[in-house]
Amino acid sequence: MPKMKIDGIEIEVPAGITVLQACELAGVEIPRFCYHERLSIAGNCRMCLVEQEKAPKPIASCAMPVAEGMVIKTDTPMVRKARNGVMEFLLINHPLDCPICDQGGECDLQDQAMAFGFDRSRYHENKRAVPDKELGPLVKTSMNRCIHCTRCIRFATEVAGVEELGATGRGESMEVTTYVQHTLTTELSGNIVDLCPVGALTSKPYAYEARSWELRKTESVDVLDALGSNIRVDTRGAVVMRVLPRLNDDVNEEWIGDKTRHAVDGLRYQRLDQPYVRKGGKLVPASWDEAFTTVVDKLKGVDGKKIAAIVGDLCDAESMVALKDLMAALGSPNIDCRQDGAKLEAGVRGGYIFNPGIRGIDQADAILLLGTNPRWESPVLNARLRKRYLTGRCAFASIGPSVDLTYPVERLGAGPATLRELADGKLGFFEKLKAAKNPMIIVGMGALTRDDGAAVLALARELAEKINAVREDWNGFAVLHTAAARVGGLDLGLVPGEGGRDVAGILTGAQNKEIDVVYLLGADEIDVQQLGKAFVIYQGHHGDRGAHRADVILPGAAYTEKPGTYVNMEGRVQLGLRATFPPGEAREDWAIIRALSERLGKTLPYDTLDQVRSRLVATNKVFAALDQQAPGAWGPFGQAGATNDAAFASPITNYYMTCPISRASRTMAECMASRQQLLAAE
Repeated sequence: MPKMKIDGIEIEVPAGITVLQACELAGVEIPRFCYHERLSIAGNCRMCLVEQEKAPKPIASCAMPVAEGMVIKTDTPMVRKARNGVMEFLLINHPLDCPICDQGGECDLQDQAMAFGFDRSRYHENKRAVPDKELGPLVKTSMNRCIHCTRCIRFATEVAGVEELGATGRGESMEVTTYVQHTLTTELSGNIVDLCPVGALTSKPYAYEARSWELRKTESVDVLDALGSNIRVDTRGAVVMRVLPRLNDDVNEEWIGDKTRHAVDGLRYQRLDQPYVRKGGKLVPASWDEAFTTVVDKLKGVDGKKIAAIVGDLCDAESMVALKDLMAALGSPNIDCRQDGAKLEAGVRGGYIFNPGIRGIDQADAILLLGTNPRWESPVLNARLRKRYLTGRCAFASIGPSVDLTYPVERLGAGPATLRELADGKLGFFEKLKAAKNPMIIVGMGALTRDDGAAVLALARELAEKINAVREDWNGFAVLHTAAARVGGLDLGLVPGEGGRDVAGILTGAQNKEIDVVYLLGADEIDVQQLGKAFVIYQGHHGDRGAHRADVILPGAAYTEKPGTYVNMEGRVQLGLRATFPPGEAREDWAIIRALSERLGKTLPYDTLDQVRSRLVATNKVFAALDQQAPGAWGPFGQAGATNDAAFASPITNYYMTCPISRASRTMAECMASRQQLLAAE
C-alpha cells in the first residue's frame, strides 16, 4: 500500500485508487461534478483540481492514480484560484434561475458556487441557449442548465445498459441528447435525476410540487418488487411527495426502479378510507362496528374448514402472522400467501430464497437464468447482473423468454425439456457451470407458477447439486421473487395446513360451495370471478379487484402509512417506518385483525406492535436478526415428476402496473402509454 502526504498528513492508502478517493480517506472533501464512484471516470469538469508537488500545474484528482511518496495539497492559493476559475467558467452560460429550479436546495452547483463562486461575471456576451429534450414522462429537461458532466450518459450506458444518451457537437455547441428522438427505454431512468449535479434533469411528475426543506423525510423499504430496496419517503402533511433511494451496497446500492420512485402518486387515488358493507348488491359506507358485526354474524357457526384466507403481495409480516393466528383460532387450515400459485414449500428455507444474496452476484462466475426476465421483475437486480457482466469472467445463459436484458446471454432453450437436458449434462453450458468456482442458478416465478412448477423446482435443485453450486462456503441456488410479502409469508408458514387448500383449491372450493367465507388480505392478483358466491372479506388500501368483489371491506394502511417488517427475496429482514398516517378511518392491518378477533371471541394474545413482533420471533427466529443475510438451510424440496413442453414465460407482462398502487398511479399510466407509442412507432 503506497504512502503519501495529503495537506501535510502522511497516510497509507490502497493501491490503485485515485487521489480524490485518497483525500476522502484522509477526511478532506474535494469538490466535484463529473466524478461519481459508481461510474467510469470522465475527468471533464476540472472542479477537483489539487496541487501535486513537483507538478507544473494543478491535477484532476479524480483521474490521477495514487503513487508512492506523492505529496498533495488541497487548499493552497493555486488550488483556490483554479477552482474559482472553473466555477466562473461554469456559470458563464448557466441561466442562474435557482428560484424556479426544482433542484434548488439540493443542488451541487449551488453549494459549490457558495464556496468557490464570485459575486459578478466578467463575461458580457449572450448566454448559450439549448433546446430542451424529450426523455419521456419521468425526466424533465432544462438543458440551458447543463454543465456537460456526462453523468447521465455514463449511467445510461454503463448501469442501465441502454446506449441512448450521448453528446453531440463540440465546445459551446455541445449538447447532451438522445441519439434517436424518443423516450428512454430503461426502467431505471429516474436515477439520472439523482445523478445530475445541477437542475438540467429533474423529476417531471414532481415538477413545481414542493421544496426540499418543506418535506419530512422517513427511511423505509420498498415493497413494489421483492428486492426490498432501501428508500427515503418524503412527505408534506399527509401526502407522499416523492421517493428517493437510500444507500445500501448489499441490496440496491444507490439505485431504485422507476416504479419504486414514481408509482407513489397511486397512494392518492382509489383509496379505501372507511369500511363498506354490501347491501342489496351494492357496497355502502358503514361504521367499523357495523362491518365487524356483519363479519361476526356471517362466521357464526361456520365450520373452520369452510373458511379460507389468501394473503397479497404487499403485506407486512405483522399482519400476516396476525391473520395466521386468527385462522388457526377459527380452526381453518386453508391459508396461502402464494396467490400466483408458485410451487414453493415453506419448510426448507434454502429452497425459496435468493441464497447467495444480491451481493453474491458479484462473486458468481457462471449464471443460469431459469424462467425469468429480471429486467422487469427486478430492474435493480438486473443492473447488478449487468455490472457483473461488465467486470468479465462470468458466463450467462438462460432458459426461458427471449428478451433484451441489456447484456448478452446465451439462450439455451425455452422450457423444461432444455432444463432436463442441461441437468443430464447434454448441453455445453453444463460444463461451464460445473467448472465454475461459484455457479449460480436464478429461478424465476415463470418457472414455478406453472402446473408443473414443483417438478421444475426439483429439476433445478438436482442441477444445483450436480454442479456443486451448494456447498459449505457457497450456495448459488437463487429464487427471484416478484412479491415483497412472499418470503416473509413462507417464513411464517402461511401455506395450507394438514388437509388445507392452496389458492387454486380455495377458488375451486368457493365455486363448488365447499368454501363459504374467504378473507383476502390485500390479495388482488387472483381471478375474483372464481370466488363464486362465497362471502368475501377484503382488507386492503385500494379499491382494486379484491375490493370490487368484497361483501365487507376493512380499510387498511399502505406501506408508507404503517411501521412494518418485510423480508426481501434474499431473506433479509428489514423495517419500514411510517411516513404518514392512513386516510380517513383506515387502520394498521394487524390492529384490524386483532380487533376483529376480539369481536369473534378469539382474542389474539397481543395488544402492541412490540408484542406482535415478539410473536414474529417466536414463530420464526429469522425475524430476530435485522438486516442480515445468510443462505437458508438446504434439504429436499420440489417434487420430481413429469413436466409439460410449454415454454417458460415471465409472470410480468407490464412492468409499470403490477399491484394496486401502481395500477392507481397516473404516472405509471403515462409511462405505459409512452412505451406503447414507442413500440407502435417501431
